[in-house]
Amino acid sequence: MAAVIIYGIPNCDTTKKAMAWLEKNKIPFSFHDYRQQGIAEKKLNDWCTKKGWETVFNKRSTTWRELPEAEQKKITGQPAAVKTMSKHNSIIKRPIMEKGDDLVVGFNEEQYNKHIK
Repeated sequence: MAAVIIYGIPNCDTTKKAMAWLEKNKIPFSFHDYRQQGIAEKKLNDWCTKKGWETVFNKRSTTWRELPEAEQKKITGQPAAVKTMSKHNSIIKRPIMEKGDDLVVGFNEEQYNKHIK
């Protein structure tokens, strides 16, 4: 079984739910806190290529709402979205689960059952 990596922020409720689900199901995982550890643009580009930048980029976040309107209007494609996510990593949808080449964005128990178990 491939290693499971959860990317997120430890105080995020959705990230906590995902980690609790993994623990309950006795699935070993490692946690990558991208607020503390950062996140490489290469990784962000990979996620955006697999799932679409609109899925990875969280326009419902407080960080998005706090961006100046002029900066928001510049985000019209993957390059601008990746640049913004690199600069403001709390705007990345949480959590992101990686298992090998498999990727689940957000926490959805049905998706975790399908992709992890």
